[in-house]
Amino acid sequence: MIDEPEKRTVEVSFVGAPPVQQIARASGVSRVEILDGRLVRCVIYGSFQPFLEALHGHEVISLKSSDLIQEG
Repeated sequence: MIDEPEKRTVEVSFVGAPPVQQIARASGVSRVEILDGRLVRCVIYGSFQPFLEALHGHEVISLKSSDLIQEG
């Protein structure tokens, strides 16, 4: 049996403007949304590493991750 990579919803808030373009280009990242100007919500499929690399150089205030609820 092969384990399927996890899908997780992530919310991250920043001190300044979020690096939305870098986040959207990161491997495994989809559904990038900006909420309230400094909060980004997205879905990560598989490894968090590309997402974390996209945050490099930007001050993060909070980061929350939860399992993506599958519909259907």
